[in-house]
Amino acid sequence: MFTISRLTADGLAAAAPELGALLAATVADGASLGFLAPLDPTAAADWWRALAPDVAAGRLLLWVARAQADGRVAGTVQLRPATAANGRHRAEVAKLMVHPTARGQRLAGRLLGALEAAAADLGIRLLVLDTETRSPAEKMYAAAGWTRVGTVPDYATDPTGVPHPTTIFFKAPGSVGP
Repeated sequence: MFTISRLTADGLAAAAPELGALLAATVADGASLGFLAPLDPTAAADWWRALAPDVAAGRLLLWVARAQADGRVAGTVQLRPATAANGRHRAEVAKLMVHPTARGQRLAGRLLGALEAAAADLGIRLLVLDTETRSPAEKMYAAAGWTRVGTVPDYATDPTGVPHPTTIFFKAPGSVGP
């Protein structure tokens, strides 16, 4: 079982070492998250710490899932609300990841559900995201009711530096929420 909560900037700073370890493990397992392997957990923790000003300012909302058994971080997801005056009704979903040892327990879907519910509460009516084409994440988003927009060839590389296509998804107004 897992407990999902939204982090404050101070909470992010405190959780940065665990989030760094999560990011490093997820990248080592092959997830395309914008980092190359091997990713040093300390450098990954520094990357998380650098997000604290955006969390404090509300430009980034971040959730973590902790295992109830030992309190360790098992997953995370981010919501980046648009800042343009004509885009305040939309946001980007980013960095949804689950530790390799915690997969297969529907944790990614629970994290996504928490984010979607919070987005709806904030008046966000349109969510967008991108993910590696033909990845397990692509299947999960489709099963969770996201609409596939299309594919961009060679958009991002995997952790070994090999380019892969990326699939873009959205969740339409009225369908945001668990």
